[in-house]
Amino acid sequence: MQLVAKTIRRVRPALGLLCATSLLAFLTAVPAQAELAVASGSSVNGPSTASTTYSDWNYTLKAGETFDQAARELLRADISSYRLASYNGVSSSATLTSGDRIRIPVAWLRQQPEPARVTGVSGHAQRRPSGGAPLQPLSDGDRIRVGDTVITRDGTVTVELADGSIVRINPSSSVVFNRLTRYGRTGMTDTRMRLERGGLSNRVHPMIEEGARFEIETPSAIAAVRGTAFALQADNNGSHLQVTEGRVNFGQPGATRDIPAGYAASLGRTGTGELRIRQLPPAPDLAATPGTFNSLPGNVQWQANGSDSPRYQVDIIEADSGRWVRREQTSNNEVSLQGLANGDYRLEIASLAADGTQGMPASVPFQVDLSARAAELVEPGKGAALDTDRPRFSWRYQGENELARVEIAENPEFTNLVASSDWSSQDSATPSRSLGAGSYYWRVVTEAGGNSVATSETRTLTINGTLEPVRVLSANYVDRQVRIFWETIDQASSYLLQLSEDPSFEQVIKEATVNDTTAALRLIPGRRYFVRLRAVSDGPMAGRWGPGRELYVE
Repeated sequence: MQLVAKTIRRVRPALGLLCATSLLAFLTAVPAQAELAVASGSSVNGPSTASTTYSDWNYTLKAGETFDQAARELLRADISSYRLASYNGVSSSATLTSGDRIRIPVAWLRQQPEPARVTGVSGHAQRRPSGGAPLQPLSDGDRIRVGDTVITRDGTVTVELADGSIVRINPSSSVVFNRLTRYGRTGMTDTRMRLERGGLSNRVHPMIEEGARFEIETPSAIAAVRGTAFALQADNNGSHLQVTEGRVNFGQPGATRDIPAGYAASLGRTGTGELRIRQLPPAPDLAATPGTFNSLPGNVQWQANGSDSPRYQVDIIEADSGRWVRREQTSNNEVSLQGLANGDYRLEIASLAADGTQGMPASVPFQVDLSARAAELVEPGKGAALDTDRPRFSWRYQGENELARVEIAENPEFTNLVASSDWSSQDSATPSRSLGAGSYYWRVVTEAGGNSVATSETRTLTINGTLEPVRVLSANYVDRQVRIFWETIDQASSYLLQLSEDPSFEQVIKEATVNDTTAALRLIPGRRYFVRLRAVSDGPMAGRWGPGRELYVE
C-alpha cells in the first residue's frame, strides 16, 4: 500500500495532463492521493441513486500525524487501529507515514448527532420533540434534534444544518428530522428528513465527500442530492419537485431518476404511475436594480420573459442566514421593498404555472443601508411647565421609514432615564410611567434600518404636579376653643387653613398659613363651622383642598 501511494505521488504531475475521464479509469483499482488533508472519498462502482451504499472513505495522513492518531480520532470506539491496518493490507501501522492514504469504511467512522438551528421564524410555528412530548412554540435560535418534528401553521421556518445548508419550511407544513449526523472531523454529514405535508425549499452545500448524504422522503417519493437548490411539496395529489440548481435524484426508492436544473417532476400519492417530468417556466427578466437602497420604499420591476403566467412568487431572503424575510404572491410585475432592516438580502422572483408550480427564479442581491435623521421637536415647547404627570410629546420626522421614542431624564447627559415611550412609527407618544413633580430633560431618538440612530435637540420640562389633599384627623374641644389635627403631606412646606360657616366655603371667614399639623380655633358657641386645609410646597407642586370638617361648640 505504501509503495502504491508513493508511486502515484511520483507520476502525479504527468497524470494532471490527462483528461478527467482517463484519470478516473486509470485509478479504478488504486485510490489516488487527495489534494487536501481530508480526501474527497470514493464510492462503490455504479450509478449514483438514492439507495447507493457508500463503502470506503479515503483519508490522507497529514504532516506529523501517525496512523494510530488518525484512527483514534476518526474511528468508532469499537473499531481498533489494528483492524483498520488489516483492512488496508498493512501488517504494521508504523509503516504508514505522512502523505499515505488509508481507506476507512464509512460504517466505521465516528458519528455524532449534530442539532440543526432555527435561524428564522415568522408567524405561528411549533416543534414536537422526539418521544411524543407536547408541542412547543418555535423561536429563533431553537435547536432541532433527531426525531423532532417542525409544524408550521400560518408561518415559515428557516433551519440551518450542521454543514451550513439551509432548509426553508413553507406554511401549513410538517417536517420530521429523522437523521442529523456529522462524521467526526471528516466534514461529512448525513441528513435525512421526511416531508409529511406542505412544502420546503433547500439550498444544500456541495458535498465533496462521497459518504455525505442529504435525503428528503415524502409519502410517495424520495429526493437525494449532493449540493443543489430545489423545492419539494407533498399534498393529496402526490409529491412535486422543482430543481433550480444542480440536479436531484427523485422518485420511488429503487426507481429514481436524475432531474436537472430547470425541470420539475411529480409522482402520484401512492407512488404508482409514471414519473411526470416537465420544464419549469423561465425566469422573469429583472429590470436594472440598485445594488444599495439608501431609502425605502424602493420598487423592483420585471418582465415575464415568454411565460404566460399572470402570477409570480416573490421571496426576500437574508443573505447571511438564508432566513425568509418576506414571501408573497402577486399578479403585478413589480414589488415594493419596504420595512427592511439594514443588511444584505437576495430577491428571488419566479413565475407560477397554472398548477402552482414555481418556475426558475430570477435572483438579484441587494443591500439596505438607511441612515436615521434627527427629528424636529414640536410639543411641549422649550421650558414648558405642565400640570399633568403624563404629558404628550410630539415631533416631526425628517427621514423615511423611521421609528422613534421619547426619552426623559433628570440630567442632560441622559445617563439614567426616568421614563421613555415604546418604539413606534407614530409622531407622538406619552411616557411609559407618570412623572413626579420636578424638572426634566427630554429628547426624541429616531431609528432607521435597525442599527442607525439619530438624536434630536434636548429640551427642558417642568412638571408642576399636585400634593395630596389634606384630611383632618381629629378635633378636641376645650370650652370655646377647638384644637384640630391633620395628616402630614410629603413635600409640603406649610398648610393653608380656611374656616367658613357653609360647607361650600363660598364665604371664608378666616384663612391662615400654618407651619405645623395642628391649630387652635376660638369659635362662637351655638354656631356651626367648617374647616379645610391644603398643602403648600416651595417647589412646582400645587396643593389640593381636603374634605371639609364640621365644627360645633355648644
